[in-house]
Amino acid sequence: MKLILCGGGWAEKTVIPNKLFETLIDTSKPILYIPLARNAGEDNYDSCKTWLEGEFQNIRHGEIVMLRSVSEIADKNVNDFTGVFIGGGNTYKLLKELKEGPAFDWLQEYIQTNGVIYGCSAGSIIFGHDIDACLYMDENNVALTDVKGFNSIFGFSFTAHYTNKNEEKTKKATDYLIEYSKKTLVLALPEEDSLYINGDLVKVIGSRPYYVFNKGIRLEFQPNTEYTQDEFIKQISNVQI
Repeated sequence: MKLILCGGGWAEKTVIPNKLFETLIDTSKPILYIPLARNAGEDNYDSCKTWLEGEFQNIRHGEIVMLRSVSEIADKNVNDFTGVFIGGGNTYKLLKELKEGPAFDWLQEYIQTNGVIYGCSAGSIIFGHDIDACLYMDENNVALTDVKGFNSIFGFSFTAHYTNKNEEKTKKATDYLIEYSKKTLVLALPEEDSLYINGDLVKVIGSRPYYVFNKGIRLEFQPNTEYTQDEFIKQISNVQI
């Protein structure tokens, strides 16, 4: 399993994870792009593809194949894609669409075949234990009831854009996550950081502190230290295994 889970940035904030993604993919094979956290709009996601092409202009990559609906994934073979990029938007909309069709199971299979997934914001949050860790910033306006994510982060939930907003919004997020962490551990990343999981190796890459909310306590950590999975859990959860 290879996951790059970005804290929600773009442009200069994602230079490092973009370059990492380039080193993990086969540039002769296509990338699958899932923009479904956003609304299709009048251009049916064309502007989303233009945006991603701009984001990836400084890395080598193959063709970008974009899904315009989850049903399109049914005829796609997991072995045909060197990587999957899942973009940001509303996390509840994204997860609902993935679960209403074959896409959720398709992505599970892709993970199990050692595929490379690069998620940004909502596209990262869905890989946590559940997505309600982001309820302070994303509205569940699609009436999603099954909020369980892929649970690919060792039982943690995940949230993005943390500490990138103004003081009032950061306090609102902090208060919510302190309370939420009394039932579920939460990893909260700023836009400048990304969580990289490569098999048993784990590293937060970036330039700003990241945070863990555990049993009502906020813990601060510095990025760019590599851990094994067990070491990472011990370090950031303050829980003995």
